[in-house]
Amino acid sequence: MKTGYGPLNGIRVVDFTHAMAGPTCALMLADMGAEVIKVERAPFEADEARNASDPYSINGVSATYMILNRNKKTLPLNLKSSEGSAVAKKVLLGADVVLENFRHGVLERLDLGYDNIRKFNPQIIYGAISGFGRTGPYMARAGFDLIAQGMSGIMSVTGEGPGRNPVKPGVPMTDITAGILLAMGICAALRHREVTGEGQMVDTSLFEAGIVQTYWHSAIAFATGLAPEPLGSGHPLNAPYQALQTEDGWITVGAANGPTWTRFAEIVDPDMLADPRFSTNEARMENLKVLEQHLNNKLSARTTEAWLDLLEQAGVPAGPINTIVQMHDDPQALARDMVVTQSHPDAGPVKTLGLPVKFSRTPGGPKQPASRYGEHTRSILHDVGYTDEEIATFIQSGVTVADE
Repeated sequence: MKTGYGPLNGIRVVDFTHAMAGPTCALMLADMGAEVIKVERAPFEADEARNASDPYSINGVSATYMILNRNKKTLPLNLKSSEGSAVAKKVLLGADVVLENFRHGVLERLDLGYDNIRKFNPQIIYGAISGFGRTGPYMARAGFDLIAQGMSGIMSVTGEGPGRNPVKPGVPMTDITAGILLAMGICAALRHREVTGEGQMVDTSLFEAGIVQTYWHSAIAFATGLAPEPLGSGHPLNAPYQALQTEDGWITVGAANGPTWTRFAEIVDPDMLADPRFSTNEARMENLKVLEQHLNNKLSARTTEAWLDLLEQAGVPAGPINTIVQMHDDPQALARDMVVTQSHPDAGPVKTLGLPVKFSRTPGGPKQPASRYGEHTRSILHDVGYTDEEIATFIQSGVTVADE
């Protein structure tokens, strides 16, 4: 079914995912125009994000559910019942993509694994996210973002410095990255199917999503045999490339290469240009702590706004450290439609984040707010051939739920 927008217009996705990584993938596909049918548990449990006792709900509607599940249709199904499984298979018969992030074997036990689906839909693209992937010694392990961040090495290079307590980045990095990686893989698999007619499984994991964040640090470890250590906001190869303190806050500065360093030093302290401790990037890296203290002392003489104005005029890359709320109000974020408002039937006007990829010919992004539980049950089941009487029987027996 066509959605009328986006480069994936006409692609139907059946989404069995929950939590964050899988729904992020489905969100990317939906924002790019795919018709996403989100299968939620029935008759009472629904998606865990929808049912969570969310202290940040808006008029009783979970904010986390809304931000991850816009542009999707909802179909509650009791997959543990034979009738629910049969309905799912009928919906899957006309699908291009299926997504799941259960532990290995869960959908197989429900007769909805890849090997079963491809028997009746051989062109299906089956996208799977798990903690550690579908092969290897950890394939059966449960995985969460925190575990993947630790095991992938991310937490070993995050924090204020060597010997300090482990620190997790403040965002669910491997969850979101895994979702984006799977969306990328599915687009590639759709291209392969377009050429060959072949479907396939696309498989990624939170663990691998963490590993790909370590390109810089892995290169250093491959070259030296040593494990990089945390550097606070600094960079393992360049200086200054970090957060620095001003009179009233903090800014980030990237002034490592020769010309940029010269322009930066001329503004902050021209004497640094003749100081052998700071004359080259290598020297600055060797004297990083001294450089950091010196720059903090100098920059503390002016406000964040004053320094950013001066550095902008000189062409030195720099920026404020925004709070999330400040980022939402940033004129560049607004100009790029990264913060938009939708009207939800229960929550009212709500803000959401936009699509981070822009298409000149096939624009996508938020179109429909997150759906009510069972809102699309009747239309989806009608579309795959069920009658009103059959749908009523499914609702009465608890196979599905419809929002009246």
